[in-house]
Amino acid sequence: MATKNLSEYNVEKVPDASNMIFGIVVAEWNPEITGALLDGCVSTLERHGALPENIHVKTVPGSFELIYGAHQMTLNDGYDAVIILGSVIRGETPHFDYICQGVTAGIARLNATSNIPVVYGLLTTENMQQAQDRAGGRLGNKGDECAVVAIKMAKF
Repeated sequence: MATKNLSEYNVEKVPDASNMIFGIVVAEWNPEITGALLDGCVSTLERHGALPENIHVKTVPGSFELIYGAHQMTLNDGYDAVIILGSVIRGETPHFDYICQGVTAGIARLNATSNIPVVYGLLTTENMQQAQDRAGGRLGNKGDECAVVAIKMAKF
């Protein structure tokens, strides 16, 4: 369980993003969560100078498809970083484990093989309350954190 607010960070340590272009791939599944993650991500990118026209958002049906979407964005030149945003909430079947492991492995593989960073913004929670807590609730917004990571990695 997260013990800190995901939206807290040292603003002075975040590079200027005004000349950066970002791709964001968002899963449509659990839209109340992924929409909040997207809002946090975009507002944080803009707060650090990213221009709205340099933030390109694409949607995919579910979290497993985030891998394909991110891969396509890494193939299209011009992005300084790609961010994936999704939410998988444990259910009664092993589906949760397969999706979480598959997305994690797929994004790790993209990071090892592509020329631009792919930032992992997949919430993997036990229940809806935990997801809400991390998508703008009491633990902040993972979307904010992903935006900061993307800016720092793009500068890397």
